Amino acid sequence: METFFYSRMESPAGPLLIATSDKGLAALEFDRGQDLRKKKAVQWVESQAKTARVRRELEEYFAGKRKEFTFPLDLRGTDFQKRCWNALLAIPYGETRSYADQARAVGSPNGFRAVGMANGDNPIAIVVPCHRVITSDGKLGGYGGGLELKEKLLKLEAADWPKQARLRLGDIPTVGCLGEVPKGV
Repeated sequence: METFFYSRMESPAGPLLIATSDKGLAALEFDRGQDLRKKKAVQWVESQAKTARVRRELEEYFAGKRKEFTFPLDLRGTDFQKRCWNALLAIPYGETRSYADQARAVGSPNGFRAVGMANGDNPIAIVVPCHRVITSDGKLGGYGGGLELKEKLLKLEAADWPKQARLRLGDIPTVGCLGEVPKGV
């Protein structure tokens, strides 16, 4: 049976549950007192030592001293989910993308709802930054940790998310229904 080493930590985002496998960080969840034995068919072993690097880098992130994480990840999901999560990892600190941007990035331009579902299944919150994905009209959309926390994380990263979303939308030329440029433009 596989072993996950875990620890819990307090953070500005609330209590976090960290779980690592032999390959890397496998889960970073908002700790709501969940019973780990029900989560996966693995052996759970509490270990501050095995999760120390992750905890240290998260503390640096929350202190505004870290913009990238350097520990290995153990992403587990469907091929589509992993494509979505890898696209999240490509979003730079302090920037946002829309669900439609992410759908295009994974080769499914009309799959923004499926992307949202994959983001919702992201097992590694904060590090795999689904909080950086917003709606095309600049709204926050959803977030497993709640919209208040999503906004807090974007502010921590100094992301100017409403402005960025408007700029991206403004880059799309405005045309009439028949592909004609409206008069006066």
